[in-house]
Amino acid sequence: MAIHPIVIYGEPVLHRRAEKVTEFDEELATLVADMFETLEASNGVGLAAPQIGVGRQVFVYDADDDMGVRRHGVFINPVLVASKIPETRPDPEDESEGCLSVPSLDFPLKRADRVTINGVDERGETVSLTTEGWFARIMQHEFDHLQGTLYVDRLDKRWSKKWKKAQTAHGYDQPGKSWMPGVDPDPFGH
Repeated sequence: MAIHPIVIYGEPVLHRRAEKVTEFDEELATLVADMFETLEASNGVGLAAPQIGVGRQVFVYDADDDMGVRRHGVFINPVLVASKIPETRPDPEDESEGCLSVPSLDFPLKRADRVTINGVDERGETVSLTTEGWFARIMQHEFDHLQGTLYVDRLDKRWSKKWKKAQTAHGYDQPGKSWMPGVDPDPFGH
């Protein structure tokens, strides 16, 4: 297993739809194991393959749900069905998101409160999950990565303007940037 660098906004692989996985082999098992190790070193709650420069439809997660139950798993080639996203403004206190590929920044974003996600694991076995609240947010965030969308691409007009200023200030508009979990300082101060 190995920890991989996490690529930062502006890297082309983050901005295109990931390819479906067709081979369930040792290479895929190694990728999933590496992603879990990278996730743990990053202190994150989810990690999509494009975030480590691999354009494949794979994401891993390891976090507590709203009931305090630890959830740990992988989705490959997922399909996500979400409840309607409320049309109210996002609450900066309760609805802020961050992303390992947008280090040190977080912005409020409205998400659906409930999702069902279906896919397969690294052995090709069916996995399914229906969840609400915070954990539903994680599922939507990671699923979006596989579509080539980062959470900052979904911000409303007010927060998008603040993101664009921060993006320029941090230089998150050029490819070729990354950070190494466990080596570089934790950008979120964990």
